[in-house]
Amino acid sequence: MSQLWDEGQIRKLAAGLGYDFALMVLFDPTSGRPPLARLKAQATRLDARAVIVPGPEHFTGCRVPESLMRQLDVITVHPEQTYSRYPGWDRRRA
Repeated sequence: MSQLWDEGQIRKLAAGLGYDFALMVLFDPTSGRPPLARLKAQATRLDARAVIVPGPEHFTGCRVPESLMRQLDVITVHPEQTYSRYPGWDRRRA
């Protein structure tokens, strides 16, 4: 149920920010791959400019990983925040 809610919120925010929604990357504990590695691989495959996640609590330690921010912008729905990959930009601009 929360997955459907999260996807709806992500789609709504993506549309509002002018992004095309490509796909949801879901954590699959049976895959054997670390979730962050899978997310980065999918983003690379899709040549994504940004990834939108429900919130920072979806990452280990409730923090957006620096390695992901070096690859693309990370946008959280709650709180609505953008962590930019571009040096010099405020990583917490709303």
